[in-house]
Amino acid sequence: MIGPTGAVRVMVATTPVDFRKGAEGLAALVRETMGADPFSGAVYVFRAKRADRIKLVFWDGTGVVLVAKRLEDGEFRWPKAQDSVMHLTAAQLSALLEGLDWRRVHATRETRVPAISG
Repeated sequence: MIGPTGAVRVMVATTPVDFRKGAEGLAALVRETMGADPFSGAVYVFRAKRADRIKLVFWDGTGVVLVAKRLEDGEFRWPKAQDSVMHLTAAQLSALLEGLDWRRVHATRETRVPAISG
């Protein structure tokens, strides 16, 4: 899966949306319901009522990009449906898009390098 990496901001709308909406409709939702700027470069993630569908909308510098995915088998692991927005890391988004449990992806922990061998 090709997706965002690094320090990209990912915002997930936890309430299901009308999946008939296209890029412009979802960008309007970003502004109205998430209180964010759809042209900021962040990735905005939306879910349908059916848990096997996902849409992403983001500005790539030249236009609004809309990505849609439907899993053939299984469901995306979604947070509880409530009126809120949650943030994910790029690694968590990648896991979500693959149909994996994104809650199991954690930030890397810094390990100490031993000063003395043995």
